[in-house]
Amino acid sequence: MSDVAPRFRNHVEHILDALRENPDREALVYGEQRVTAGEFRTLVHRMAWAMQAQGIERGQTVTLLSGNLPEALAVRYAANLIGARVNHLYGKLAADVQAAIVRDVESRALVVDPRMTDRAADITESVPVKSVLVLGPTETGEDLLALSAAQPDEPFASQAQPDDICAIRHTGGTTGHPKGICTTYQQVHAQRSARPLDETAALTHRQLVATTMAHVAGMLMDAVLEYGGAVVLLDDFEPGQVLETIERERITHLWLLPPLLYQLLDHPRMEHTDTSTLRQVLYGGCQASPARLTDAVRRLGPVLVQGYGQNEAGLVSILSADDHTHPERLRSAGRILDRVEVEIRDEDGNALPDGEHGEIVVRSDMVMEGYWKQPRLTAEILQDGWLHTGDIGFRDADGYLTVVDRLKDMIVVVGGHVYTTELEDLLNSHPQVEQSAVFGVRDEDRTERVHAAVLLAPGATIDADELRAFVRAERGAMYEPAGITFPTELPLTDVGKPDKKELRRRATARP
Repeated sequence: MSDVAPRFRNHVEHILDALRENPDREALVYGEQRVTAGEFRTLVHRMAWAMQAQGIERGQTVTLLSGNLPEALAVRYAANLIGARVNHLYGKLAADVQAAIVRDVESRALVVDPRMTDRAADITESVPVKSVLVLGPTETGEDLLALSAAQPDEPFASQAQPDDICAIRHTGGTTGHPKGICTTYQQVHAQRSARPLDETAALTHRQLVATTMAHVAGMLMDAVLEYGGAVVLLDDFEPGQVLETIERERITHLWLLPPLLYQLLDHPRMEHTDTSTLRQVLYGGCQASPARLTDAVRRLGPVLVQGYGQNEAGLVSILSADDHTHPERLRSAGRILDRVEVEIRDEDGNALPDGEHGEIVVRSDMVMEGYWKQPRLTAEILQDGWLHTGDIGFRDADGYLTVVDRLKDMIVVVGGHVYTTELEDLLNSHPQVEQSAVFGVRDEDRTERVHAAVLLAPGATIDADELRAFVRAERGAMYEPAGITFPTELPLTDVGKPDKKELRRRATARP
């Protein structure tokens, strides 16, 4: 028996192997562009050779400034073959925030979507980057596609090691400056077995990506391509375009954050769109309204699946399609995965029994390595292998986890505290309310007050005083909002979550 350990194979190699098995199948669709598995595999290998020729090495950082392009995914795979770490910027962040991230992650190369060259120029003006590579011919930097076309299409053997950092993913920045979450190649390998996908129907799997590849959608793409399916890419989420694409491309799988799911349900085209091909609508990322989920099941059928997790923690629990047929389960985040340990702890770190509220702490092989260059914060969040999620929740006797609120979103008021998601659920249950976002605002004497931004249903006549009376009657005066606004739409973060930082800014802005 040989004493030589087998060479570590990273996740990209598994994906490329799957692409090689059926090179003529359609793998990626973007507008009029249809890319076969063989064409995409060749592009990845050639791009790895080209990036290596540019001096990019294992352990360096490649930062992506790109929308949802097939070529952007090829960059990520090529960089990971080299053993580089990849940082994909959220496109809707301010230029100064993007520049700070580019500097912070020590970017060796900035790879740019041709549509974003002006922003790239703004970034590199303040943060010099050794290599600026553009996914097409421009005057901003070298054309990476042209450089790749000149390279051989022979396979590029992965240089990544298990403990190397594979990706630095940043938080959305809704509670402060974005934090870089480090994930190793070994941890990405572990996450592969926790994907909430129907592998039995993989060859007919058609995933629609309508949110940024820098978030969950990008990780789902990896699974789809490895299992033999196809990915259809849109630049951004627009409900009418999403519905049209579902029907035209016969989409089977879709990932959305709850606010985007609501927009889809409320769009006038919804009632006239054939959504019968949908087999799974995966949602997560923020709290969902049980009332709206019930509506979604009624309209779409038994296809909804919730995944609860964090970039820091990986996947923690899943609320299955069958669970969605039980109304009493819709407030929960699903059953905790077998391979994940969860404890509910009080402020002193003591584990609490089932049913009691406390902070959700998690331990699994999917937990992040730590925050990039923030050892003190990492030590606060990761203690003895347990990750402190910052979420408040409880577990029931059947192993279902309910997330009540974020610790930072919980509003401390005179007489107790208000869980924002509970108040949102109540407001959303009113027949004249479509959606709401609840947040705390400190007044001049530093007392925190409950505020709510409420989207009204078409034809609604209810006013703020009537909504306050509704809340007071249902939950008591403690939950009654001091301020209620009725915006025409809720501001969302780049990944599609209600932007409560922006709502607080608006609430405190002087007229």
